[in-house]
Amino acid sequence: MVPDRRMACWTAAVFLTVALAGQALAEAQPTTDEKTKTEQAEVPVNGEVLFATSCGWCHQQGGRAAGRGPKLAGSKRDDDFILNRIKRGKQGAMPSFEHSFNDEQIHAILAYIRALPAQ
Repeated sequence: MVPDRRMACWTAAVFLTVALAGQALAEAQPTTDEKTKTEQAEVPVNGEVLFATSCGWCHQQGGRAAGRGPKLAGSKRDDDFILNRIKRGKQGAMPSFEHSFNDEQIHAILAYIRALPAQ
């Protein structure tokens, strides 16, 4: 009977050690949200790249010429209009990017558009 009692104590000790180690490890690991925020903070937002890979399909020559979408270089539209159009899109003409880009990325695209030389 003594070996069974030792085995039970040993098993309980091992279980407790593993449980505590697992809890400590879980607390030490960043959550998915924390990882995402850290990864985003490490990578600078490049409005030109975002524009080229998402907007350039319709706004030709990097927004310098009309294509399926209008020319954006030298646009007379105000910043709020452009930000809203990127976020919400235009039914039948432009998709919404509200769920594709965060606010920092949308502002980077706006900064890129504003930096285009008016021709």
